[in-house]
This record gives sequence, C-alpha cells and structure tokens, in this order.
Amino acid sequence: MEQYYYNSLTKPQQNSYNAIKAGLQSLAPSFPVPLLENRELTDVFMKLRLDHPQLFYAGTFKYRYYPDGSNAEFIPEYLFEKGKIKDHQKALQARVEKLARPMMKATDLEKLLYIHDFICQNVHYDKLKKQYSHEIIGPLGHGVGVCEGIAKSVKILCDALNIWCVIALSENNPEKGVKYRHAWNVVKVDKKYYHIDCTFDNSLGNPEEIRYDYFLLNDKQLFRDHERLVWKMPACEDGERFYYKEKKLSFTKMEDVQKRSAQAVKKGRTLIFHWRGGYMTREIVQEFLKIFKEEAEKKGKHAKVFLNWAQAVVKVQFIEQVPVEELTMEEANEGEKE
Repeated sequence: MEQYYYNSLTKPQQNSYNAIKAGLQSLAPSFPVPLLENRELTDVFMKLRLDHPQLFYAGTFKYRYYPDGSNAEFIPEYLFEKGKIKDHQKALQARVEKLARPMMKATDLEKLLYIHDFICQNVHYDKLKKQYSHEIIGPLGHGVGVCEGIAKSVKILCDALNIWCVIALSENNPEKGVKYRHAWNVVKVDKKYYHIDCTFDNSLGNPEEIRYDYFLLNDKQLFRDHERLVWKMPACEDGERFYYKEKKLSFTKMEDVQKRSAQAVKKGRTLIFHWRGGYMTREIVQEFLKIFKEEAEKKGKHAKVFLNWAQAVVKVQFIEQVPVEELTMEEANEGEKE
C-alpha cells in the first residue's frame, strides 16, 4: 500500500503522522503527538487520511498544547461511537475483500476498469454532503459519496488489488464557480502514471451507460477542466492508455466519424468517441452535426448530440423523434447536476 503523502513529509511531521495514526487505530479519546504548527498538524491529519482511507471514522480534531511542552494533546472527533466503529470496520473490510476477490488474477488495466465501473454503477452523488460521504463508508456502505469519499474508495480497492494508487487534490476556484476542492486518483500502470476521475465520469454517465472521459488521462488532458493541485503528484505524461484511444474510438479524420456514425445508426446504437484531429472548433462541431444528420436521415432518424468540449468527447444517439436540443454541452463536475 502506497503511503505517498507520508513520504513527502519532514521527519517531525512523520513523527506526528505516526502518532496520530496509532492513536486513531486504538480509538483513543485523546493522545499526545509531537508539537507542530496548527496548519501543519491539519495538513498531516489530512494527508494521513488520504494515505489510509480505512481511518474513515475520524472526521476532524481539536488539540491542546501547553507553553513549555514538546507534545500537543490530540483530541479526535469520531463520527461514531466505539462499538459502532468496530462494526463498520468489520463490514467494510468484508465488503472490500468481497469486491477484490474476483479480480485478484486480472491485469492491472482490467482491475482499474472493474473499480471504475463499480463506482459508476453503484454510487450516487450525495447532494446533501453528509459527513460519511467524504469517507469510504459512504460509497462502499451506503452507495452515496462526494468526490473525496469516491477517491478514497478507489484507493482502498486499488490497495486491496495491489495497484499503486494515490488521491490527488485540487484547489477551489470561486472565480470560475468551483466552490470546493476536488479529489480524484493517480494510478500507476506499467511504470507510468495516469489520472482517473470516477466522480467526473459518474456525473456524465449512468449505470446503463458508463462514460470513460476521465479514465487514464495524462496531465495535459486532465488539467483542461481541473484546477491546480494542492499537493504535488507524479507527472502523468503518457496519453496512449486513454480509454477511447485503447478502444480505437479516438478519431483524427472525418471519414472515421462518418463510417462509425453509419454503423451506429444501422445497429441502433449510441456512438461515443474522442476527437484528436486538431482543436475542437465550432467549425469541426458543425461538421460533426452535418455528418450525424445525414447518416440519421438515411434511416429516417434524428441525431441527438452531447459534447464534453474540454475532453473532446462526443456522444450521439440516433432517435425516432426530433430532439428538443440538437446539441447539448456536457460539463463533467462533482455530481451536482440538476
């Protein structure tokens, strides 16, 4: 299991990290930790919980320190009482083991797809943002979560399946309407690093139609619609494993779009593809719409189009009735779509 954030700490911070971890694991009502500045202690507590999602029961903390002491008294605020925590621990451990068991012998790529699809099929965004939705107990225990709980659930499942995985955190940006920090995952496949954002894919798709717009992205792709990182992550430089590219659904030529559209209309299927034939301009979008319309008309149908502009992913459905909107702009988000 990767203790990514622990390895980034100074020695005194690591000592506090270990003391908090031991105290929380023993469910102590309070315990001494080596003294750090207030902000430092908050960061260490946060980093510990990102490294160890199994500490789901520790929400926040208070602390006391004495002018001449070298330790602070750390007072955790537990989300549940002691007996309940132990029940939840047992249930969550059994849940993680059960989910991991069928995939033990799969390839890393198969494992990651399995985890991603499990989240997209079984977890709903918690608009009420209950406290437990920030922890693994939300997605894995109640089927609801916010981005932090979802990213922690991905990490604990990756840990169980021996995949290197960490939780990335980005800043909020009120000027752009980004109210909160956002969390997702960075994973390692064949010695290369990639981003996976299950929350964003969850906000675009549904259990019957899973989206992969944010599955194995490089930095250039991801930061088109993610804010800057709070804490440094390994560089994700490879774009070859991106889901749509791997599935040969990443097109550079209009004739490919036309050919696949014709097949989709004929088979009555939805077409989802990625465009990498240059920047996604209005002209290119107009050309797509023209192709979809022509192919739909050949079979007496109409095209309903969805566009994730930031990631250049297009979805087109060929339907019987005239759509109210021919083109819908999709915006992946925390899950707070109406």
